[in-house]
Amino acid sequence: MKVRQPLYIWAGIIIAILAIGTLGFMVIEKWSFIDALYMTIITITTVGYQEIRPLSDSGKIFNIFFIILSFSTFTYALASVTRFIVSGEMALHFKNKKIMSTLDTLNHHVIICGFGRNGQQAALTLIDQQTPFVVIEPEEKHIQEFILTYPQLIFLKGDATDDMILKKAGIERAVSLITTLPEDADNVFIVLSARSLNNHLQIISRASHTSAVAKLKKAGANHVIMPDKIGGKHMATIVSKPDVVAFIDYLTGHEDESMNIEAVDYSHLPDAIKDTTLQHIMEWKQTGVNCIGIKQKNGRFLINPPENTIISEGMKLIILGSKQQIQKMKSNLM
Repeated sequence: MKVRQPLYIWAGIIIAILAIGTLGFMVIEKWSFIDALYMTIITITTVGYQEIRPLSDSGKIFNIFFIILSFSTFTYALASVTRFIVSGEMALHFKNKKIMSTLDTLNHHVIICGFGRNGQQAALTLIDQQTPFVVIEPEEKHIQEFILTYPQLIFLKGDATDDMILKKAGIERAVSLITTLPEDADNVFIVLSARSLNNHLQIISRASHTSAVAKLKKAGANHVIMPDKIGGKHMATIVSKPDVVAFIDYLTGHEDESMNIEAVDYSHLPDAIKDTTLQHIMEWKQTGVNCIGIKQKNGRFLINPPENTIISEGMKLIILGSKQQIQKMKSNLM
């Protein structure tokens, strides 16, 4: 967020008025700086004090014009600066400076473009997963409502279709980008820009129409999500398989006791357990997690893999466990 430009204008006007009055009394009346500044202050604030010294005719004429030209302007300018401080905009200004300094240190983070319902839900999930992210949103009201609950939110007010905004969000250092704008054309534009700025970026885009899915993937999106389609399918599945849906919701919930699913790449495994059986890997520094699937080199998934499966380069383990179990497993892999 940028501080409103008039603030700097009015602050400059206050300084200019003080400078003109002080300099005028010093030149015309030959007063010292302190006396001239004091006379300027009591003149423009109309506090009713007497003149510190009798004014010459030239000084009186200068003071007449100085009062006429400065009083209303100084009063309005001072009120504008006071309003800026009292309204909390000053605190927000310093918060914005802090946000910008934080952005410079972010690495391997996620960028969320658009902060409507989908963007806010993505943010909640990332907060729950303790994944660093930054939000780009042009409408300030969406951000301010969220900040009331999550004051640690890092955000940029701006248009995500602007390459400069994406660069400010650290897109070259980001690991993923989520674009949730309601217009498919805007999402396509963001995907194109993001892919050109970071070829290794994982891009997830929202799509409102089926016809946009192929275009978004061609533009460089790794995954395209249609919220309406997913929502409708989810509701229909509840009718036929309510317990299954309840279990899936439990897996992806925010409760502390909920289960989590993680993917562990072969490259993250310690050398001691690479190219060994799944059983050996699961028994290594036991954490209580379970392997429910394997993503093979060809991209296909093997569900409930046998224990004698050899885990080799290019494979990924799909692990199920509680938050504590998953965290313990990750610490073992470091």
